[in-house]
Amino acid sequence: MPDVDLDAPSTALHNFAQLRGQLRVSLTPRCNINCWFCHNEGDVPPPATRGSSTIRPRERALDAGDYLTLIAALMTAGLKRVYFTGGEPLTSPLARPILENLPAPAADESYTLITNGTRIRTHRAWLARSPLDKVKVSLHYLSDETLHTIAGTSIGIATVLGGIDVAREIFGQVELNCLLQQENAHEVRAILDYALERRLPVQFIELVGTDFNDSKASSALPATDIITHLRTLTRDERIEVAGVGQGRRVFRIDGIEVDVLQRGLGRHHVGQCGTCPVRAKCVEGFWALRTDHSGGLQPCLLRDDLRLHLIPLLDNPQALAAAVGQHVAAFTEGTL
Repeated sequence: MPDVDLDAPSTALHNFAQLRGQLRVSLTPRCNINCWFCHNEGDVPPPATRGSSTIRPRERALDAGDYLTLIAALMTAGLKRVYFTGGEPLTSPLARPILENLPAPAADESYTLITNGTRIRTHRAWLARSPLDKVKVSLHYLSDETLHTIAGTSIGIATVLGGIDVAREIFGQVELNCLLQQENAHEVRAILDYALERRLPVQFIELVGTDFNDSKASSALPATDIITHLRTLTRDERIEVAGVGQGRRVFRIDGIEVDVLQRGLGRHHVGQCGTCPVRAKCVEGFWALRTDHSGGLQPCLLRDDLRLHLIPLLDNPQALAAAVGQHVAAFTEGTL
């Protein structure tokens, strides 16, 4: 087991939680669709694996019990917001045993499932029994043609929209997110209309460039047009730059929140970012701790060299939480 100060205060994790930092838990790098821009939480994304027989995601090393130990330990140590991601998390055989057995969240804690929506109807029965607070569905398309162009799949848009309808029936909170790109520029306003008609909060996001999507960087669409359009619908607009992560422009239309994550609003950088060799590419800053099925945790999407290996710590939740706290503290102090 790595050297860990078990008596070390969990100040770093509490501070991160106070700034609304997330724990993003990837249940699998696999996905049933093939979006070209996918960053796969720092693992090899599906388009890259389909294009090469030699590029593969990391091997799975965690079982459902390991995930539950990890989540419980970090929430006990101060983290409040847990997001379940992939790949597509509902393609993982671990999704049900994990999501059904999560520790009951306190009033200020939350669990969010991030999904492409295609598997929600299939898993409806047990999802309805889970302690998930919110489902966030990625909706980057509103037609079969655009879905095929972006995600390289024969799945139809009706499956995605049907999944959203089911989520609305069984969860108190459902939100949408849409990556702005040339491929969906003709449907962005229709996606906004779809969200507003169903009173669903929606987030429009400018592209985060990674090594895997650099070849299509020209597809990135600035938020200018959707912001201009939103200003014709409401005067209720504010900018939020507090906390961690990228600044966001927030609109409210008839009580529905519409967020725009925009590069020009700045991001939250900390100590380690000062000497980061890829800072010029970073548009997010430090806003999430990302853990994956191979048992690693990293404080930055673009820096897998800063991964902390958690497997030796799983038998001792106190040591695990202390190690993550020390890792975060070193990152924020610039000494990792």
